[in-house]
Amino acid sequence: MELRQLKSFVKVAELLNFSAAAKALCITQSTLSQQIQQLEQELDVQLFQRNSHTVSLTESGEELLPLAHQTLHDADICKSRMNDLKALLAGTLNIGATHTFSPILTETLLDFMKLYPKVKLNIHYKSMEELMDMLEKNEVDFVLAFKPSRRYEGVESHILFNNHLAVIVNNHHPLSQNKSVTLTEIGKYDIALPAKGMQARNAFEQVIVHYSPQFRVRLELNEVHILLKLIKQSDLITILSEATIHDEQGIKAIPIDVPESGMEGCVHLLKNSYRKRSALEFIRLLSESNAIRERIRDWIT
Repeated sequence: MELRQLKSFVKVAELLNFSAAAKALCITQSTLSQQIQQLEQELDVQLFQRNSHTVSLTESGEELLPLAHQTLHDADICKSRMNDLKALLAGTLNIGATHTFSPILTETLLDFMKLYPKVKLNIHYKSMEELMDMLEKNEVDFVLAFKPSRRYEGVESHILFNNHLAVIVNNHHPLSQNKSVTLTEIGKYDIALPAKGMQARNAFEQVIVHYSPQFRVRLELNEVHILLKLIKQSDLITILSEATIHDEQGIKAIPIDVPESGMEGCVHLLKNSYRKRSALEFIRLLSESNAIRERIRDWIT
């Protein structure tokens, strides 16, 4: 049994189309068919049910698929370990981050690229749910996001800093001089909320679940940068974590005066999984960055 045979089997199982699978693997269809046939002969089972119109997995194919995934994953881990040892942090680092972490990452991204020019960085900005799905599928090496409200069994979370949910206003807004703001005060102003599914929105909905506030929601957005631009240019207010406005000019974050407004900024990793040296080094740089130190100092004081 060869890894290339398992890769061919997994690709056909994903696409259920021999022609499309051969194209994705950059091999001829006859080569692909031969590899599947050799695998079936070695295992003495039929893996696919084929006719002129459709391809489907047999019972044996269904049983083999998760085992093949695990074998290929283990082979990738072996290769990554050897590459790390040989090339000293060469390769690719895939990072998932929620939009809130974008301003916090800039300093570390620049420092990392200067220190390790041979490492290619792929940054994926998505919702928490999408990123956790990518992490569980090994499509990212780690995720930077606030601690989720639900538990992910295969994921371990390490706290980088403590933060708070806050009202974000421009420097000329009537609330800009407040030390804190109540939910009743929030209800007096037009609000632009982050879209459902975004972490600040999830946290805000958890905060207000025990209250009965009335809010004047004028719009909802899933793009933080546009949301902050609107706040700067209008009397709208929004609800985000304090960390979101790191290095932003012309706006202020005012803590919400409720006990449940805490948010923990975390790095999320798969349990019992190999960690690339480049991933560990990036996390170290991030934890020592000015952006994170400021979050820690603000929390302590």
